[in-house]
Amino acid sequence: MTSSLPPFVQAVSGALGSAAANVTSYPLDLVCTRLQTRDARDKQGIVTAYRTLKQIVEKNGVAGLYTGLETDTAATILSNFFYFYAYSLLRKLVIREKGLPPTKAILRPSEEIGIGFAAGVISRAISTPLSLVTVHLQTEKQNGDSEEDATFSSVVKQIYEDHGLRGFWKGFKTTTLLCLNPSLTFFFYQAFRRLFLRGRDRDLPTPRQAFLGAAISNALAVSILYPLILAKTRLQSYKKKSDSEKTSRPSISMFDIWKVAFERDGVQGLYQGLEAQVAKGFLSQGLTMMTKQRLERMVVALYLYRLRLRSASSA
Repeated sequence: MTSSLPPFVQAVSGALGSAAANVTSYPLDLVCTRLQTRDARDKQGIVTAYRTLKQIVEKNGVAGLYTGLETDTAATILSNFFYFYAYSLLRKLVIREKGLPPTKAILRPSEEIGIGFAAGVISRAISTPLSLVTVHLQTEKQNGDSEEDATFSSVVKQIYEDHGLRGFWKGFKTTTLLCLNPSLTFFFYQAFRRLFLRGRDRDLPTPRQAFLGAAISNALAVSILYPLILAKTRLQSYKKKSDSEKTSRPSISMFDIWKVAFERDGVQGLYQGLEAQVAKGFLSQGLTMMTKQRLERMVVALYLYRLRLRSASSA
């Protein structure tokens, strides 16, 4: 993440890596959303996640595992492009201000987390509307609100009618807090590189090293912040059912979500769907960073090849 490549190159490689990872891990993301928004008191775990996958396939076919994929992938590309760009740019500015060597700079934990948080806020502000639409597409069939299949345009229209323009940033306060997720992920990833990698690999990890480091880092971050993730998903999926409720039904907050979950299932209720979320994050973040590092190594190799050609032609 702290390579010396320009921010734009890191942003493009990160966005492409996240898109590939999102397509690969999307069924797990769909299962996470279903588990986090279901009302049933079934036990949570890998078995429940498998049963949910099976139910989706039986009801909607294999295509049902990819409901909302296009919208979610677009949101993922936008979010990760701006995240990687902002992160690498802000980090370079801090390093330059401190007068540190670009490739060997070690920032304080508070600086690393602060940079990651600021980059996360920027990226989430841009991608939240698409993420919100994705959650509605993922839960529409589960809730059985309509006999017709939900479409992107119908969901956008419904959100606007129910909540107005501000409704597309519904749950953004909680989402802002969730910017700590990528922030902590990359803080742990930086620690992984400093502790376990040496030489050139520390500056530009191999794809395998990037996968392992990013996957473990994300699993740690998700485990710490999961109640926030649960609250964000439920806030985004919450919608008013009738015209009368539009005036009488009060808005809910993150604390309301936690209160209901705790009163119903205790502490376990705050971690409903955790196993599936960790598995999804482990795979997705690992694939994102693995692809990103592979692309960046290709860029470096191409740059060195062009330098050799120039040297040979001038000799």
